[in-house]
Amino acid sequence: MKRRWVKVLTVTLVILAGLFVAVDRIAVHYAEKEAVALVEEKYGYGSGSTNGLTELSIHGFPFLTQAADLSFDHVTLTAGNFSVNTTVNARGDHLNVRKLSLDLHDLTAPSFTARSAGANLVTGRVTIGYEDLSGVVSRLLGKGGALTVAPATGGSGGAGGDRSAPLRITGTWDGRPIDTTATVAVAADEFQLRVPELGGSTYTWRVPMPTNTDFTAARSQPDGLELELTGHQVVLGG
Repeated sequence: MKRRWVKVLTVTLVILAGLFVAVDRIAVHYAEKEAVALVEEKYGYGSGSTNGLTELSIHGFPFLTQAADLSFDHVTLTAGNFSVNTTVNARGDHLNVRKLSLDLHDLTAPSFTARSAGANLVTGRVTIGYEDLSGVVSRLLGKGGALTVAPATGGSGGAGGDRSAPLRITGTWDGRPIDTTATVAVAADEFQLRVPELGGSTYTWRVPMPTNTDFTAARSQPDGLELELTGHQVVLGG
């Protein structure tokens, strides 16, 4: 009889544990879905592209315990294929951002119904493809032909150190072949393209990001331009 009760108790505990896990996973899925909707509304990541994406993951288990404390150890946010315009809204200035990824640490919310949250630390990067850079440069600077943007020879850092990255622009401009250098420099939540030899052109784009998140480095990698970012006491949403 005793063994039978032990077996019944064990089976009951296993069933309850399974139900708890199922409820926990349903709850975290719902919370992530609601958070994505708020993020897209605030920052516009899901607009401007038919293949745009926004994903948010709340890590750690169980979720319900974290939710009860309104405190989350680690949350990741990924957005891709959204468009940004220059700060002066020049014609043809739209630039596709291939990917933005954020790691938010020590995230807290003031209440269950709050539309904002704070994170002690945020790290991440923005990646922009050279094909997309070539398109926007051709639209903004092109005079009689398409221009191609590629990494510059001689390293990923520019004259400004980690805060700038060198690029190479080739093609036809104003009726003549060109092969010149350009620089992408970062400051705060903006990055700026400088092309001294093509009319001294300068264009600045601002990427929508959580408050207190800033670019800290720029690198011209083989597969795209990478902009690193860091934030402290960051406000997400609001």
